[in-house]
Amino acid sequence: MQIAIDGPAASGKTTIGKALAGRFEYAFLDTGLMYRAFTLAALRARVDSVSSAACEQLLQSLDLRVEGSPEARVLLGDEDVSDLVRAPEIEAAVSAYSAIPGVREVLVRLQREYAGRGKVILAGRDIGTVVLPDAPLKLFLAASESARASRRMAQAESWGTHQDVDAAKRDISQRDRVDSSRKASPLVAAGDAVVIDTTSLTLEQSIARAMEIVQCWRA
Repeated sequence: MQIAIDGPAASGKTTIGKALAGRFEYAFLDTGLMYRAFTLAALRARVDSVSSAACEQLLQSLDLRVEGSPEARVLLGDEDVSDLVRAPEIEAAVSAYSAIPGVREVLVRLQREYAGRGKVILAGRDIGTVVLPDAPLKLFLAASESARASRRMAQAESWGTHQDVDAAKRDISQRDRVDSSRKASPLVAAGDAVVIDTTSLTLEQSIARAMEIVQCWRA
C-alpha cells in the first residue's frame, strides 16, 4: 500500500503527494524535510558538510523524529522545525549534507520505519530506488529547468522570501548536479516508475494525471 514519488527540485512532488494523500486517505511524508532538518541542526552547530565524520557524529546525537498524519511533521527534540527548513540558507546547503552516505543511511532507516505504519506516500529523490524499492506504485515527476525555476520563485513567495528567476535557475541547476552525481542514492528514475512530465501541465492537470494513475492502479 506504499506509493513512492521521486523527482528533482521543484518538480511538484510535495504538492502532488499531499493531493494524493488527501484524495486516497494516505499518510504523506516529504522526506526532504528530514534532510533539511538535519541541515538546520548542522548549521546551528557549525558542523560543515565537508566533514562527513562530524556530520555523522552530530546525527547520532540528534533526536530527529517524524510524527503526525496525514501530513508528517519533522521534529528536532521537542521543536517542530517543519516550517523553519525552507530558509534560503538551508535551501543552498541541503544537497551537500544530503550527499553524505552516513547521513542518508540513518535517515533512510527512519523513512522506512514511517512507511511501515500503513498506507503511506513518501516523496523524495531515492524513494523508488533505495528507500522503498518494492513499492507497488512508483511515480517520477519531471519538468524542464525553466518550469521548475518559475515554480521555485512562487514557492519562495509562499514561504515569505524572494528569489529572482536567474537565482532560482542557478540553485536548481546546482541541486540537479549534486543530486544526480552523488555516490550515495543518486537521483534517478526507478526502472518501473511511471514518469509524469509536468513541464507543460498546470498544477491542476499534474494532480489530475497523478490521481488517474493511482486510481487505475487501485482498480
